[in-house]
Formats: sequence, structure tokens, C-alpha cells
Amino acid sequence: MINNDYIPFSSKITDVIQHTDIEYTFRMEYQGDVKPGQFFEVSIPKYGEAPISVSGIGENYIDLTIRRVGKVTNEVFAHYKGDSLLLRGPYGNGFDLSDYKGKDLIVIAGGTGLSPVKGVVDYFFLHPEQRGNMTLIAGFKTPDDILFKDDFGKWETNMNVIITVDRAEANTSCHVGLVTQYIPQIQLGNAADTAAIVVGPPAMMRFSVQGLLDIGLPEENIWISQERKMCCGLGKCGHCRVGSAYICLDGPVFNYAKGKALVD
Repeated sequence: MINNDYIPFSSKITDVIQHTDIEYTFRMEYQGDVKPGQFFEVSIPKYGEAPISVSGIGENYIDLTIRRVGKVTNEVFAHYKGDSLLLRGPYGNGFDLSDYKGKDLIVIAGGTGLSPVKGVVDYFFLHPEQRGNMTLIAGFKTPDDILFKDDFGKWETNMNVIITVDRAEANTSCHVGLVTQYIPQIQLGNAADTAAIVVGPPAMMRFSVQGLLDIGLPEENIWISQERKMCCGLGKCGHCRVGSAYICLDGPVFNYAKGKALVD
């Protein structure tokens, strides 16, 4: 029997978690190997498909955090617990946890950029003995846009967590400002033994990486995700090609020493 990578499989929605008015996590039945930072194509006949990063990995399930922004995702939101969606994947090169074990770890995420790196944060929250000091800086537009609020309450028990918003409202405990302004405040030990992950909008990533370089991190100790470039997942449509690289195949996760050259 010939395997056809274009044919999706059906996956049952076992839970739906609302974060904001337009962002929900769909917990999907899944058995198989998957890494944080990889993605699945979610497809609905007659509507199309959309690449969605894995935001959680558990026993016999994956979490897909989806923002309602278009034709496919609008239709996805019509499917709730007990229904099924069509998936294919996982695709791409994810975050390899071994790159961060035994090191201090800095994670900087902007908005929905927290989703693809959440699996890394979850792992090292559960296994603090496998890393050194850990700092998570997460930026959102407003307090109402914060994702994974319950998880932040857990994470801050064994890592340094900074939540910042572009604009604050009354009675909020969030910091106000860009994620970059908190990078110089990180208590850095040995830069050579510190790893960092940056995921978010392009401008935020560019200035965050520069901030990490300014405090002494080597380029090869920084990882980024170009998840916004994902398309068909198979490198066939060409939409994800940047220079000689195909983001769907060679990424979306890149070490910055290589990823810095991916300019289109």
C-alpha cells in the first residue's frame, strides 16, 4: 500500500478550552511522536486547511491553540467537544529538548507565539532538575489577550515569569511595555551555558534576539521559530521557501546562527 502524505486522518475533539473571545485550545486525540514547535494541518472539506502549531503534548492527545481569523478557522470553531476534525502531520522540525537540558533557559514569546513553545515550558516546569534557572517573558496586547492564564499560575512556582502587556487596564498585575525592556533585567550566569528561545511577530523576534546578543548570549545558543511561514507542510507548494530553505521542512524551528540568514 502506498502512503499518501496528503490524506488526513480523523481526530476526535476531547476538550475545548477558551482563552479569549477568538482563541481556543482544541484537545485532539493523537497517538504518536510529536515535538514542541511542530505543526499539524487542520482541514475541513469544502473550506480548506490551515497549519496549526502544537501547543501541548500529553498521553494520547495533542493541543492545538487556534485563533479565529478566517474561513478555515471560523469553521473549526463550529466544531466542539465530541466532534472530529481532519488532521495531517506532524510536520516540520520542532524544538529538541536535549538542546536545553543542563542549561539556564530563557523563553521569550509574543502573543500566540507562546503556543509553539508552550510544550518546552511545560516540560521544564515538570522537570526542573533537568535545567538551571529559567526565565519566561511573555508579551500580549492587553490583559484580555493573555493565553494559558491557569498555566502561568503553575509556571511561576519554579521559574521566573514576566507577563507584560502593551497597555494595561485597572487592577492588573501585569507589567506594561515591550518584552525587550525586560531582557537586560535577566540574571544571567554563564552565557555559554544559557540557551534561549524566541517566538513571536517578526519585529519582536528581531529586537528580542538583539537584546539577548547584547547581554552576551552567543548566536548558536538562540533558537527561533518561523511558524508564520508555514503552508502545505510538505514543501511542495513553495509558499514557505526562503532562499534555499523550506520552512515547512527545514523549520519552522531554526538555530539563530542559521535562521538569521532567512530574509525574504
